[in-house]
Amino acid sequence: MKTSGARIGIDVGGTFTDFVLSNPKDGSLTFYKEPSTPDEPSRALIDGLQALLAKAGLTSADVATLMHGTTIGLNAIIQRRGATIALVVSKGYRDILEIARSRMPSSFDFHASKEEPLVPRLRIVEIDARLSAAGEVTKAADDAELERVASELKRLGVDAAALVLINGYTTPSVEIGMAKTLCEKAGGLSITSAAAIWPEIREYERTLVACLNAYIQPLMQRYFTGLKAGLERDGVVAPILVTASNGGSLSLVSAAERPVETILSGPASGVMAAARLAQAANVTSIITFDMGGTSSDIAVAQAGSAALATRTDIGGLPLVLPVVDVSAIGAGGGSIVWVDAHGLLKVGPQSAGAMPGPVSYGRGGTEPAVTDCYLALGYIDPAGFLGGRMTLDIDAARVALAAIGARIGLTGENGAALAAEGALSVTTAGMATELYKTLAARGLDPASFALVPFGGAGPTQANLLAVEAGINRVVIPPAAGTFCALGAAAADLRRDFVRSLRRAVDPASAALMLDILAELENEGSAWLDREGETSQTRRFERGADMRYAGQAYELRVALDESHRDAASICEAFHLEHERIYGFRDPQTEVELGTVRLAVVGVTDSITQPGVAVGTGKPVRKGERPIFRAGAWIAADVYDRTALGAGDQITGPAIIEQDDTTTVLLPGWSARTDDHGNLHLERIVQ
Repeated sequence: MKTSGARIGIDVGGTFTDFVLSNPKDGSLTFYKEPSTPDEPSRALIDGLQALLAKAGLTSADVATLMHGTTIGLNAIIQRRGATIALVVSKGYRDILEIARSRMPSSFDFHASKEEPLVPRLRIVEIDARLSAAGEVTKAADDAELERVASELKRLGVDAAALVLINGYTTPSVEIGMAKTLCEKAGGLSITSAAAIWPEIREYERTLVACLNAYIQPLMQRYFTGLKAGLERDGVVAPILVTASNGGSLSLVSAAERPVETILSGPASGVMAAARLAQAANVTSIITFDMGGTSSDIAVAQAGSAALATRTDIGGLPLVLPVVDVSAIGAGGGSIVWVDAHGLLKVGPQSAGAMPGPVSYGRGGTEPAVTDCYLALGYIDPAGFLGGRMTLDIDAARVALAAIGARIGLTGENGAALAAEGALSVTTAGMATELYKTLAARGLDPASFALVPFGGAGPTQANLLAVEAGINRVVIPPAAGTFCALGAAAADLRRDFVRSLRRAVDPASAALMLDILAELENEGSAWLDREGETSQTRRFERGADMRYAGQAYELRVALDESHRDAASICEAFHLEHERIYGFRDPQTEVELGTVRLAVVGVTDSITQPGVAVGTGKPVRKGERPIFRAGAWIAADVYDRTALGAGDQITGPAIIEQDDTTTVLLPGWSARTDDHGNLHLERIVQ
């Protein structure tokens, strides 16, 4: 995507809405944060956009593209606030959502209850139609049957519906055509075809994809329509793109048709931006650490590429679409500090959110949050929050934390600080434990990675987490507090396509796979054309899910132009199996499950402006006490915007900027590189 005007990235979070403006005329970047408005998310976006433009000295007419990440769909699924939907499924499969995979939520907890299905049984309608595993129509629904189903849908009075035919993935056109016919007969009711969204084997998971899409589609369409109208009222008529869970982006039209692909858009954008940053900074392996107002997430990126997963859980339900492999590891800045009935100090999962927010926000909150802990420990300047646009009430934070301390026996003049330090110790230990578990499952050692923190609280918490997790290096981006918005602004257009085969790898199936890949490439190119981008560089990423005969699940294997026959395809699988499990079995037949293709329309990169060469020893702007290891110690305070390339700082120190604050602990040093990245490293004694 080539633009001559300003490109703006927006990330709508639970506490703040973040903005980044890239101006190609002078190469500058402008950053801004606006408190979110959960009751009407578009209001904070529209208000913040005008403030961003004013800060950059531009007008609405200067905007060329808006790239927008949102968690509205995700929150609707988690909180079960989506549309009232129906499910149309082949006769005999009405209980597909109830049966699911016939597994208990927890093998060791007999009291655990499974998630309620998105569609109750009374709103599931059977249709007398199905396909065979070979893709042949074994039972076709006649006009009378279609009329009956359409009448039932109208009687139920639902907002939308999903359609799933057994084996519908084998010949997607059959199910897609039936969905269009039912839509017409049901008075224009929106009907999601599972085969149109994701034609992959495994009926339960494919059914869920279609149901999730239908569940959030009315909500997302209303949001997109209102957002577009609101922006146009302010004179912004630039194209709007929505970031996707796979790290790419979609046009507003595609996002409205396939909102399920945007569920994890916010976290994915930050990971992709961190992968690009690490590559530019010559950092090979990173763990991203995104700590916002509600939660903290990590992901792994190596050699400039973020790890992708083909399955994740959303609100207790499996999602089989490709997503950037992000794992939640703990609390956010708004997570509430509390004491349980047994006198144990806890943090989260409840969050103060944007309203009322932490106690120090002065909006009526009475329970202290992690941000209040940072404030009470001296990490955050109460007069400098959001670049001085918001003043925090440190006395209110101390009173609330002192009450927590009194409940666990921490009293006296340092009771609030001791309670705050204890809460951060609990938070950090929990994060490190989850980080260890997540990396161990992938056979990775945290000590061989650098930590890249972002989000409003990420740089404040990063050094504490690095110490706890045994990580020796932290790389903090220049605008870490708005980093997900920067990732959105730089997102490529991207969409994933699949087709399930379920055949043994032999010369015939290898040839068929190549034919399918060519067909998917044509579909992908046509999609890019519809997105309005016909001149940009295009890239195709090929892959396949394969397994040894008899295995229950497949491995995803990357393929390229050299994999054109059965032998080379099998060898690619053997190598991947050996890398993950330590052995190969060349005598066993290899099965080809699903063919995958990602089509990418490359967006012009956003270059971080360089910083001037520094003196090596920057001048501090002040000093303030911070509480560490049970005592107050003096910490130098620096303005990050005054740091030059090559400047070095030794902890303890506080490094402040408009969108976040970096804490540098004793025994650590910080160095600024040519792009303004801050490298924190453990001092070797």
